[in-house]
Order: sequence, then structure tokens, then C-alpha cells
Amino acid sequence: MTNYNGHCHCGQTEWTVKLDDPGHILWSVALLPLDENKDHHCDACKILSGGEHTLNTLAGKDDIKITKGTLKTYDYQGDSGNPVHCYYCPNCTSHVYHHQTVMGDKIVIRTALLEGGKKFKVNAEIFGKDRLDWQPELAKTFPGPPE
Repeated sequence: MTNYNGHCHCGQTEWTVKLDDPGHILWSVALLPLDENKDHHCDACKILSGGEHTLNTLAGKDDIKITKGTLKTYDYQGDSGNPVHCYYCPNCTSHVYHHQTVMGDKIVIRTALLEGGKKFKVNAEIFGKDRLDWQPELAKTFPGPPE
């Protein structure tokens, strides 16, 4: 495992995370209005990122250490019906990581916030069913979450 340092947009929050494979997993997002009765994971990512997908990887909950600042949290209901806990900088609101409780002790790290993240390759795409028609497939694609 290799340590990677990360920081939020304003620099108020910093962290170190241990990763086995420092590649991106693209969470593709739908550009459709939210269903008021159900918050779809992919729509949540669209709102959080303001773009077509978010850049992420998986790590163990014990593999991240906040080295500067304190994170705030909020929760929403994921596609599984289980809670998703979002951890973000209280000043600039950069999302450091999410914990989807359905995933046990794994967390979703935002790879674009890591030093060297621009050079990470794309390992997979999930929620590919919601990829925009003009967006090319960049890696192995799963229609929803990988099973």
C-alpha cells in the first residue's frame, strides 16, 4: 500500500490515505431531475460535483487519517436504501470521502483531491447506465454498482 496526501480546495483540511491501487473509479451521473420520493446515488453525485461523474476509489475506513482540520458530515439515503455519510471541509465544502453503509468498512475517497491524482488511470465506471450519450466509455463499465 502507498500513502497519498490530499487537501481540500481552501487548504483548511488535509489527510493521508493508504491505497492499494491509485486508479479512478468513475461514478457516472444522470442529468435528470431528482425523483422527490427517492434520492438516486448517481443523481446525488451529479449535484455534489456539478458534472457528469465523480472521481473516486475505495479504501478501508482505517486507511484515512485527517492530519489538519476537522470534517463536517451530512447523510442521505443511497440507492440501496441505506445511509450514505458524507465527510467534507466545513469551509470550502470539498468532499473528502463518503461512507456508504452498505459497503461495510470501505469508504469512497475523492481521488481528484489527492496529490498526483491527475495521473491516476481510470480503472472502472459504475452507474454507466446514466452516462451521457456523447461521453465515451473509458474503462470496464458496470450499469450500476459492481456486484
